[in-house]
Amino acid sequence: MFLLRVWTFFCLSVNKCLFSFFQDANLSIHTDNPDLTPCFQNTILAWIPSIYLWTALPFYLLYLKRSKRGYIVLSMLSRFKTLFGVLLWCVSWADLFYSFHELLQSRTPPPVYFVTPLVIGITMLLATLLIQYERLRGVQSSGVLIIFWFLSVLCAVGPFRSKIVTTTAQWEIQQDLFTRFRSATFYIYFVLLIIELILSCFKEKPPFFSPASADPNPSPELTSGFLSRLTFWWFTSFAIRGYKKPLEDKDLWSLNEDDVSKNIVVSDCLVCSPRKEDVTYRKKSNHALNHVGDGPEEAEVLIRGKRHNRKPSFLKALLRTFGPYFLIGSFFKLIQDLLSFVNPQLLSVLISFIKNKDAPTWWGFLIAALMFTCTVLQTLIVHQHFQYCFVTGMRLRTGITGVIYRKSLVITNSAKRSSTVGEIVNLMSVDAQRFMDLVAFLNMLWSAPLQTCLALYFLWQALGPSVLAGVAVMVLLIPFNSAVAIKTRAFQVEQMQYKDSRIKLMNEILGGIKVLKLYAWEPSFSEKVLEIRKNELRVLKKSAYLNSLSNFAWTSSPFLVALTTFAVYVLVDERNTLDAEKAFVSLSLFNILKFPLAMLPQLISNIAQTSVSLKRIQQFLSHDELDPNCVERNVIAPGKEFGAVLHACFLHSINLLVPSGALVAVVGHVGCGKSSLLSALLGEMEKLEGEVAVKGSVAYVPQQAWIQNATLKDNILFGQAPNEQKYQNILEACALKADLEVLPGGDHTEIGEKGINLSGGQRQRVSLARAVFSSSDIYLLDDPLSAVDSHVAKHIFDQVIGPDGVLKGKTRVLVTHGIGFLPQVDHIVVLADGKISEMGSYQELLKQNKAFAEFLRNYALDENIEEDELTSTVLLFLCPPHYRYFLCRNKNAENTLSLDILQVKLTVFWQYMKAVSPVISLIICFLYCCQNAAAIGANVWLSDWTNEPVINGTQHNTSMRIGVYAALGLLQGFIVFVSSFTLAMGGINAARKLHAALLENKFHTPQSFYDTTPTGRVINRFSKDIFVIDEVIPPTILMFLGTFFVSLSTMIVIIASTPLFAVVIVPLAVLYFFVQRFYVATSRQLKRLESVSRSPIYSHFSETISGTSVIRAYQREKSFIDISDRKVDENQKCYYPSIVSNRWLGIRVEFVGNCIVLFAALFAVIGKSSLNAGLVGLSVSYALQVTLALNWMVRTTSDLETNIVAVERIKEYSETETEAPWIIEDKRPPADWPSRGELEFVNYSVRYRKGLDLVLKDLNLQVHGGEKIGIVGRTGAGKSSMTLCLFRILEAAKGEIRIDGVRISEIGLHDLRSRLTIIPQDPVLFSGTLRMNLDPFNKYSDEEVWKALELSHLKKFVSSQPSMLEFECSEGGENLSVGQRQLICLARALLRKTRILILDEATAAIDLETDDLIQMTIRTQFEDCTVLTIAHRLNTIMDYTRILVLDNGTIAEFDTPTNLIASRGIFYGMAKDAGLA
Repeated sequence: MFLLRVWTFFCLSVNKCLFSFFQDANLSIHTDNPDLTPCFQNTILAWIPSIYLWTALPFYLLYLKRSKRGYIVLSMLSRFKTLFGVLLWCVSWADLFYSFHELLQSRTPPPVYFVTPLVIGITMLLATLLIQYERLRGVQSSGVLIIFWFLSVLCAVGPFRSKIVTTTAQWEIQQDLFTRFRSATFYIYFVLLIIELILSCFKEKPPFFSPASADPNPSPELTSGFLSRLTFWWFTSFAIRGYKKPLEDKDLWSLNEDDVSKNIVVSDCLVCSPRKEDVTYRKKSNHALNHVGDGPEEAEVLIRGKRHNRKPSFLKALLRTFGPYFLIGSFFKLIQDLLSFVNPQLLSVLISFIKNKDAPTWWGFLIAALMFTCTVLQTLIVHQHFQYCFVTGMRLRTGITGVIYRKSLVITNSAKRSSTVGEIVNLMSVDAQRFMDLVAFLNMLWSAPLQTCLALYFLWQALGPSVLAGVAVMVLLIPFNSAVAIKTRAFQVEQMQYKDSRIKLMNEILGGIKVLKLYAWEPSFSEKVLEIRKNELRVLKKSAYLNSLSNFAWTSSPFLVALTTFAVYVLVDERNTLDAEKAFVSLSLFNILKFPLAMLPQLISNIAQTSVSLKRIQQFLSHDELDPNCVERNVIAPGKEFGAVLHACFLHSINLLVPSGALVAVVGHVGCGKSSLLSALLGEMEKLEGEVAVKGSVAYVPQQAWIQNATLKDNILFGQAPNEQKYQNILEACALKADLEVLPGGDHTEIGEKGINLSGGQRQRVSLARAVFSSSDIYLLDDPLSAVDSHVAKHIFDQVIGPDGVLKGKTRVLVTHGIGFLPQVDHIVVLADGKISEMGSYQELLKQNKAFAEFLRNYALDENIEEDELTSTVLLFLCPPHYRYFLCRNKNAENTLSLDILQVKLTVFWQYMKAVSPVISLIICFLYCCQNAAAIGANVWLSDWTNEPVINGTQHNTSMRIGVYAALGLLQGFIVFVSSFTLAMGGINAARKLHAALLENKFHTPQSFYDTTPTGRVINRFSKDIFVIDEVIPPTILMFLGTFFVSLSTMIVIIASTPLFAVVIVPLAVLYFFVQRFYVATSRQLKRLESVSRSPIYSHFSETISGTSVIRAYQREKSFIDISDRKVDENQKCYYPSIVSNRWLGIRVEFVGNCIVLFAALFAVIGKSSLNAGLVGLSVSYALQVTLALNWMVRTTSDLETNIVAVERIKEYSETETEAPWIIEDKRPPADWPSRGELEFVNYSVRYRKGLDLVLKDLNLQVHGGEKIGIVGRTGAGKSSMTLCLFRILEAAKGEIRIDGVRISEIGLHDLRSRLTIIPQDPVLFSGTLRMNLDPFNKYSDEEVWKALELSHLKKFVSSQPSMLEFECSEGGENLSVGQRQLICLARALLRKTRILILDEATAAIDLETDDLIQMTIRTQFEDCTVLTIAHRLNTIMDYTRILVLDNGTIAEFDTPTNLIASRGIFYGMAKDAGLA
């Protein structure tokens, strides 16, 4: 009942006081000394803070209850805040008790003296309790209370002034006791409020028992105060640091807990996983998708199909995960949108004030102050909105990258072939980036219609139904824009396909660059890339036409709306006059309309692009996954391992039982399914029927060793806990001790990407050591002995694999071509065409006397294995001690490189302008000047129109006024169209030139560059940086020029209207420039750091993709996911400060814009007597839009400066050192050169690079035409180096090589390389047809190609394929066995058939029978050619003309095999080891 009475009293008081406020307008408004009525002061004004606090309290308590940050110890600050809170409560209730005292004195004070002190007292008590509750919940700075104290002070300022004025006026008159008491308590109350407000601005100490954080460099954002967060003041120290010195990794703050990859992706997948019962496999297995062990379970449920072919929606998953946080930003956007309509209303009041010459001056100052306050509030709120949006975007990118990485670890091999590394990297970089770009402006989707409706409502108020004409124009533009958006989307899809295929091709080219150089195939592949690029730019050009049309429509739309509205308004009734108030309030509303109308098409286009990206990501995430249950892990029979598999392409009806602890050898011809059998045991194959069961943990040694970009020790430990004794024993067993002595940093040497600085044999032994160290139950060894010396192979078999090796008692399945070890194995499995043809022990197979026994008898004596030699990639083995820091330094090379140049030099901008064309650049600037001149002209004309006198209720010359206004506006639109199209064309031209220069340089770059530079880094130039130049820089320049000229024209208009403004423009311009320079230094370095930290994400990803089978075999998915997450977090650590730096700058620069609004209004008020309403309207309406323009100019300036880094990075890689010219016209050799095939080395020495030791020293030898030379020597002797010198992959340090008397150093590289033939060590294939892989230039006929295939024993395989020569090879030739790939390299050699053939250990991966056939082919087909063979099996070179034995880069022996054996030197020892002497 009491509450009802209070509420009734409250309502009556409000009505009464509002009535009195307006009734006493002479006291409140129409006076030079305004005041508020006592009733209004004591009720509404006094209650506003209380209403705010009580309304916010339930929500705030809910928030505090959910967020536990520990508690804060009672500090002096907290004690003082509580003390002053209690005093405020006491002072408020002192008034209440005094009112009761008056009642007892038989004086009846008004009810307000009871209600107001009661309400305020309770509120103060509540605020005091809240101070303590916040302390217990760990809140260091309370935004709710700061706003409360601020409102309290603000609402007390009016009464405070009134009391002082009243006291001064009544000084002579004796005041009664009651009035004096209330005045005294109010002064105390006011002072206490100010103290409380000041105290609340300070933050408390960090809380105790907060969730433990071991961060060495935590972000100050977490502990910053409310005001600091509101203005991003906490970032200032970082901006100062970036301005003073170059930023480094150690300067970056740790990520907030909510932004860390691990937390985002886990929440992402938990939220978005479809219901468990809905998840099924598309194959026969009905198990729910969950890995056993520590596999990447987070990503998996997200990615599978549901029953009834319903797929889980990736979009819904993203909305559920990131939506709530994003909605907070949307709330800020709503407030900002509503605030943006306050200023046009204030402008209307200001123009009325200027017209009314009798109005009190304080009105003008109040309007100016309100305009300033409103714009400041808008600034603070809009930047909070952007902060939430950009952080959401950042989290989105993290989530998408994490999910794609996790998915790539579980997709099937067939799915992996359909999505290449290049395409998936594109998903990670470009598509994830599209989501980020969209999120920043996604709120415009609802904000644009809201702003449009509000603008139209206020326009209706001003101009009536005429505004419908404007609406009609807007409606007509919608279908046009929709058509543009649909077409843009189609172009986007097409362009992404071209981009994907270009990146995929570049990825392969960079992976096989050495082969391209050896074969002189660069021009063919360069043409392919340029053809794709041409199509990509063609689509971009089409998009440019559309974008220009779109820009024309959307720049002209606010003007067209204004024109039609004004024209209809004045023409429909001649009594409708266009005065300044109507025109400029309408114009400021049209300017508000301009932003949503301009953003909407961009948003629609972004949505179109992002939906394409979403489909691509969804498609990748819905790829088939390996069935984790296809290999049973249960015990099947005591100590047995069993498999029965049927597969359509590779394996048929396999029945195999491997006893526990047995050593089983798998043998067979090339391509018979040996590796596939191991893949099936690992669960890497698609199981169509039967069962595969494995008991215990598995270690796997693949045929091509997979080495990580880490130290050698880390490669062996592979995440296991170190055990020094065991580790040393394994190094000994795997024959790695000798290698460690040669390596510059021992086992701490950093191994390059793909094991680039290890020889093939060393890579294989590291891979084997990794398996042995893992102490697994089962070892699957895919031909690990093929790449090592015969004595090393024997050592490894005896010490590791064999019956007495480290692995004795373990189950071992060994795929091998080496038959010397077969007598020592327990069982032999013979495969033929994907089936088991024979099975049994060595003796049993001999007794069966089938094909295998025949094979054994033929090849039993032909066994020898020679380790492949250090390739040209090995830069570090031969380093002098002072040079050994190179590799460690190289790891951070790009970081140092990027930070060397702190200033983005003007040369980079000039470089881009040159690429665009300087003339076009000047034309673009001129067009922008014309465009803005037309815009100013139209508005000045409108201002003049509004000042035209009204005669008899009408204005004259209306038609002429409309005609000129229309002409100026349409001229502006036309110039916009021309300028945006010219700029787009210039941008495309620049993109073409920059890409062409980069591509040409990379094809001419020496091999040494690729040996020391990770592929990911180069790919990053071709993907991310080219994307920036194609699609980011031109629109950024467009936006920059637009905002710059708008800001410039605003200054011109304001100074022309109120010349006094020129006084403040200089300090404001200085402040603006200084703040921006301050920021750009920091922002640009952050961008550089972000670019540098992005490459490792892609490098690690490429590495992971190539080693997925190894990672899965060792069940190391979890740790690899952690590594990827860490790399993404390192990248986001650079990106997050750059988001905040934009906000930090935006607030400070927009403050300059807000000052412009304030001064434009103030000077209009001051110069009221000399100004007309039209000029004031023009000046202030321009000032109101400058804040937005300044904000965008800042962002686009920084975007431009940070994105232009892409030009710098591409320029840097376009100007790296190049090798010798491909063709030297006046030094071209004869067409039939070399006709004899004579080779001569004269005092020849070579080193890998300046500063390194010589690898070949003073070689002198002569090879006659048609001789067959075998080259042998231990690892590091210089065998491969010698072949690389022939191709000039390495250039001579001194001396020369002559071929048929021609100095090879004098002719062009392509003339040299195209006349020599090599069958390289690593068989490299490119995705494309088989025919393209054999003959990329289409020089040979089909008959010649088939002949080459027949001679290389591939004809049977190729003719069995449906598409024959058009058979599609997948990326890296992964759908062919290593042996088949080697045979394709032989076919290439047979096609070229030059007079000199080099075989670089070309038969390492081939079984003995095929090797025999190849040797026969070489002997017959290259009978009259000079053949240099780096020997793999000594028996293949025993019949050669001469043998060259290299030792430590010098010729140790060079004679016929017979003489060398007779002389009992080095070669004799090697032949003896192989059983050939």
